[in-house]
Amino acid sequence: MVNGPCIAELNPSHPNGCEPNWSVPMEPAKRRLLERIDGDHDLLIAFLQQFIRCRTPNPPGDTRSAARHVQALLDNHGVTYHIIAPNETMPNIVANFAAAKPGRHLALNGHIDVFPVGSGEGWTREPWGGELVDGKIYGRGACDMKAGTTASLFTFLYLREMREHLCGQLTLSAVSDEETFGPWGARYLFEHHPEIIGDCCLSAEPSSPLTLRFGEKGKLWLKFRVRTAGAHGAYTHMSRSATGIAAEVIGELKHLADLPVPRIGNIAAALDQAAEVVDRAYGQGASAIVQRVTVNPGLIHGGLKVNMVAAQCDFEVDVRLPVGMTAPAIRAEVDRIVARFPEVSYVQDIYDPPSWNAPDAEMAEIVRHNAQALAAIDPTPVVSLGGTDTRLWRYKDVPAIVYGPAPTGMGSVDEHVTVEEFFHVMRCHALSAFDYMSRTA
Repeated sequence: MVNGPCIAELNPSHPNGCEPNWSVPMEPAKRRLLERIDGDHDLLIAFLQQFIRCRTPNPPGDTRSAARHVQALLDNHGVTYHIIAPNETMPNIVANFAAAKPGRHLALNGHIDVFPVGSGEGWTREPWGGELVDGKIYGRGACDMKAGTTASLFTFLYLREMREHLCGQLTLSAVSDEETFGPWGARYLFEHHPEIIGDCCLSAEPSSPLTLRFGEKGKLWLKFRVRTAGAHGAYTHMSRSATGIAAEVIGELKHLADLPVPRIGNIAAALDQAAEVVDRAYGQGASAIVQRVTVNPGLIHGGLKVNMVAAQCDFEVDVRLPVGMTAPAIRAEVDRIVARFPEVSYVQDIYDPPSWNAPDAEMAEIVRHNAQALAAIDPTPVVSLGGTDTRLWRYKDVPAIVYGPAPTGMGSVDEHVTVEEFFHVMRCHALSAFDYMSRTA
């Protein structure tokens, strides 16, 4: 489990803990925005807690309860929005407003589905409880990413109230089907509603306050099929074991991690310099795999009975590709491995190439400035280990920046977000969106 440092640990000299640093010079409109957030302290916490209590594991991906929770908030504020649901169990909510003056188009994106919990074994708090204990809000989706989506929702609401003083337009998309990279969420919106894309995207996916993500590794998901004649468990001379062959192939696939990766100029240099921060934010060893291929055999199903030689085994492998690596290079090596096992075949399930934009993109600099002003933290630009919907913006050459809470317990047990980090992200997103929309170009 990743246990990221809290704000106070990130910068022990910062005098105010989770409170904004009021001693930093700040224009009156931004100061009023911070006061608005502080005035909604209890409302924001209560909204997030109830958001977590909406059970939206994906799979199966039914997010209707969370969508109703979001709709109620927007309804209470008189916001016009659209529900786009090509799959009725996976609605997407899109809202937009135009500011008083012409300018650019900022997109805020967050998802409302979460990882499954399974049996709940290992959790010390109710996975769907949204409990607030010792300054931490627990539950599946707390950090990935219902805290971040809450920040996007309220950023939209606060800036909508200030639209007479802003430029351009702001679009909010709260989407489903992100955790499985499925076709019914942001992918569908990009294909059928490109008006959501805009000129820049800001997301509060978990990143840790220490880091700001300007890119992410790609993913290549492969499905393998192993078939043999099978036999009685005592008659191993009659047939090879499908599960045994699967184990051999998986062992060979692990060597994909040793493939050389082309270095992409300033991106590789930036990641080299960020190594210490990456380990601090995501756990010791994280920096060693940012620029390497990783292999995870996530699913294996095989055999019928312990005393039978398995005649079938199916397994799925998640390969993550660093910047500079492509699927054809990986598949060429996989083909070489599979050619040695006539019982094995495979297909490519999903491929999303690595994505990145300039580490010093305008929004990246805006977020860094506000993080420093709020908590004296300068988040280091990095490439994410995991994937997010922000890749879709980068594929369109639209800069997309991720800044969110630490990924504490993400995909594991006792997932939580600290109240301190939640409000830091909330403030930083509101101020950064305000800054971007205060500029005509």
